[in-house]
Amino acid sequence: MTVLDDRIAMAESGEELTLDTMFEWLEKMPIPEGYKTEIVGGSICMAPQRDTHWEIIAAIYDQLRTKYPRRRLKSDVRIDYPGHLNGFATDVTLMAEDAEPDAKRRWRCEDVEFVAEVISKDTAHNDYGPKKTAYASAEVPVYLIVDPYRGKWYLHTLPKDGAYHGEVSFDFGDEIDLTGTVVGLVLRTDEFPRD
Repeated sequence: MTVLDDRIAMAESGEELTLDTMFEWLEKMPIPEGYKTEIVGGSICMAPQRDTHWEIIAAIYDQLRTKYPRRRLKSDVRIDYPGHLNGFATDVTLMAEDAEPDAKRRWRCEDVEFVAEVISKDTAHNDYGPKKTAYASAEVPVYLIVDPYRGKWYLHTLPKDGAYHGEVSFDFGDEIDLTGTVVGLVLRTDEFPRD
């Protein structure tokens, strides 16, 4: 049975589309190696991971590892968020110390303390728009957007009522001071490459 057959059968049966069904389709699709896939607002989004993208992810991860054990850090792991069919595979995620996967072996968005997304040209609108809204709705305390095209980073904090109320932005080279947040450290950006 093909992905198209699955969709036709679902449409004919009147079944409601779910994230689990959509991810099952993705598992059957021939996704090219090096592509990140996630579901944002019911749309399947794929973006190639460029070298610049990976270098920034690695730099953030390495700095977080100076304080946090590997088990608390995730990358490209499905986590479902509030809103219509939102199953994200964030670039870097810090989980709460006591976080445990649920019965389906999935992490809960309620246990996410920090998310960093590195902008890809084709999916930037998601990171600045619907994903930001979903993270705020889930009350993720710290959301960091890193944009190698602009050479800037954008820090979002103080989530309440589906929006972030604390926002600050600086250029690459300026440190990201997270000492006043649950993250509790400073991230250097002087080695973040630009695209």
